[in-house]
Amino acid sequence: MTTQKTPVRVKICGLSTPETVAAAVEAGADYLGFNFYPRSPRYVTPEEAAALAAPMPPSVLKVALTVDADDATLEHIVATLKPDILQLHGNETPERLREIKGRFGITLMKAIAVAAPEDLERIEIYRDCADLLLFDAKPPTSMTNALPGGNGLVFDWSLIAGQKPDLPWMLSGGLTAENVGEAIRTTGAEAVDVASGVEDEPGRKNPELIRKFVRAARTL
Repeated sequence: MTTQKTPVRVKICGLSTPETVAAAVEAGADYLGFNFYPRSPRYVTPEEAAALAAPMPPSVLKVALTVDADDATLEHIVATLKPDILQLHGNETPERLREIKGRFGITLMKAIAVAAPEDLERIEIYRDCADLLLFDAKPPTSMTNALPGGNGLVFDWSLIAGQKPDLPWMLSGGLTAENVGEAIRTTGAEAVDVASGVEDEPGRKNPELIRKFVRAARTL
C-alpha cells in the first residue's frame, strides 16, 4: 500500500487586484500574500488589502509581507487586514520577532536570503522565535534598486537540499511554472512562494500564469 504524498502548498504573493485574488483562490492557492513595503511595485495599503481579501474563504490564509516595520505600521496592518501570518522580509532580529510575537500573538514567517552556505547559519538564530521560514534569493550587491524579495532571482537550490530546519519552510526566489517542479524535486520543499514568476511586468499579475504555476507545483 502506497502513502499519498501531501500536496505542495502554494503561496501567491504581491496580489493587488480582485481578478488575480479570485484567480489564486480558484486555482487552489493555500496562501495569498499582500505586500506592505512602500518601495515595492506590489505595494498595497492595509485598507486596499482588506478589501481584496474580503471574498477569500477562511481556508486560504492571508499573509502580510512587511520589511522592518515599526509597531505602529504593524498595528495598522493587523487591525485592518487581520492577517493569519506576518511575513518579516527585512533585517528583523530574533529579539524583534519576540517583541512582535508578544505584542500581536500572530504566526511569524521569517525570510532568510540565501546566496552561499553561510547564509543558512541564520536558520539557527530564528529557530526559537519564528513559526515558519522562507528561503529566498539574496540579491547581489551589484544589483541596483534591489528589493528584499520579488526580484525574480533564483539561488542555488542544492544549498538547501536536505536541510531540516525543525520548522515548516517555504521556497521562494525566481520560481515559475517552468522551474517549480525541478525546484521542489531538488529541495524537497513542501511549500513554494511566487511573486514575479506569475507577472507580465513587476506588480501586474497574470491570472493564467497563476493557474499554471499552481498546476505545475502540484503535478509531480
